[in-house]
Amino acid sequence: MENSSYNPDVLNCIANLSNDEVFTPPELANNVLDLLPQELFRSPQTTFLDPFTKSGVFLREIVKRLDRGLESVIPDRQARIDHILHNQVFGIACTELTSLLSRRSVYCSKSADGKYSVTRFKTPSGNILYSNINHTWEGGKCKYCGASQAVYDRGSESEQYAYMFIHTDNPGKFFNNMKFDVIIGNPPYQLSDGGNRNSASPIYQLFVEQAKKLSPRYLLMIIPSRWYCGGRDLGDFRQSMLKDGHLRFLYDYKSGADCFPGIRAGGGVCYFLWDKGYESNEISFVSHGEKLTTRNKIEFGLDFFIRDTIARDVVAKIRSVDTIALSSRVWSQKPFGFRTNYMDFSDKGPVKIYTKKSKTGFGFVSKNSITKNVEYLDYWKVVTSRSTSVPEEDNGQVLRMSQTFIVEPGSVVTESYIVIDVFKRKNEAENCMSYVKTRFLRFLCQPTIVSPDVSNRTFDLVPLQDFSHPWTDEMLYKKYGLTPDEIAFIESMIRPME
Repeated sequence: MENSSYNPDVLNCIANLSNDEVFTPPELANNVLDLLPQELFRSPQTTFLDPFTKSGVFLREIVKRLDRGLESVIPDRQARIDHILHNQVFGIACTELTSLLSRRSVYCSKSADGKYSVTRFKTPSGNILYSNINHTWEGGKCKYCGASQAVYDRGSESEQYAYMFIHTDNPGKFFNNMKFDVIIGNPPYQLSDGGNRNSASPIYQLFVEQAKKLSPRYLLMIIPSRWYCGGRDLGDFRQSMLKDGHLRFLYDYKSGADCFPGIRAGGGVCYFLWDKGYESNEISFVSHGEKLTTRNKIEFGLDFFIRDTIARDVVAKIRSVDTIALSSRVWSQKPFGFRTNYMDFSDKGPVKIYTKKSKTGFGFVSKNSITKNVEYLDYWKVVTSRSTSVPEEDNGQVLRMSQTFIVEPGSVVTESYIVIDVFKRKNEAENCMSYVKTRFLRFLCQPTIVSPDVSNRTFDLVPLQDFSHPWTDEMLYKKYGLTPDEIAFIESMIRPME
């Protein structure tokens, strides 16, 4: 017989519904709230804002904590709820639907002035605002969020996805320039940009930057982890985060499903605490439920953050021996000038071209058609496919490099391949290939993989070796003094490569 007392939290159910708007499960919301000083919930003056509320879960859980924390300060329950909802808890909804859902979660009514509301406001919105505003088009793009006019210039009756909080030069205007102690939430992550294969541009960084303009005491957000080392147009944001001394706590999850059941978020997700009263390069870091560690946000002269603590320790050992990275040898994209979609090849000719557009995997072109690096035509080339899988999508088995091979002299490749290095002698190319096949090398590529594209940056943590002889994992482990635990971790993460 089924347990008739089972009463699931509706916001847990909603959290599993959609990839378009990632709703936050209550458990995750409370984990984030636990990072705050809990005395905030015992003060009737503390103010909270979720400027991109979807289900209202953050606001609801904040109200529950304030209700308990203020019991001795405001003993009467109704007076206490009235005070909290009118003076301490505020939100801006992402869409019209989420505004109704959020009000229902917080006020127990979709209308804050309705008879079923647990407190009575003069307006239906109460302190949870929403307006269906328009994008501001300049040159085919929204000047605030970068949305494509071709995709989002819709009729007045359609949802514009012009999120209120970031579509203004003055985010303080929504609540009369009120000073908020805490800004918290899980912002929208991306917008379709009208490109191929469901291409989308990140926008979560815009919410973080806008929230900082309000100068709260504390800022907490759940965002994708891709900003650590990659992501389209995230370079400036990454540097601002790494150099921001107020960033105090960072909780990292390599798989988005660990935070959002049923949701795939390539590269994982994280949440952080930004503390206005904290100033340091050190950050308290927790990776995938591991123990809390203290890390320097900017290490080894890198312009990105190494999320894995063991990888960070291995890199520290490598840097004490070798400082030149393999990325200094890896070529940039379009190595010989041929795009991925290049089709003007034939069944025979003087130069062989490796391409994924041919059923045989290759074709032939003239030497005159080579527009870059023609001087390396007669070298041996170690190449790998430009497309791989991000860790989450390959069950943690990073950079399979299944299409890695040696290209003979007199041959070239299209942009579907990355040239790792070139050699005058075949044995040197074979020795480089032995290095590429090691678990050690592919493990060191892991911290830089946040998208399916391999680039020279993928090899930024991989030390350059002497290719006068072949390499094995055992030789590399010994060279850099790796411990048995570090070796076991690497070999548990990375499959052998045939």
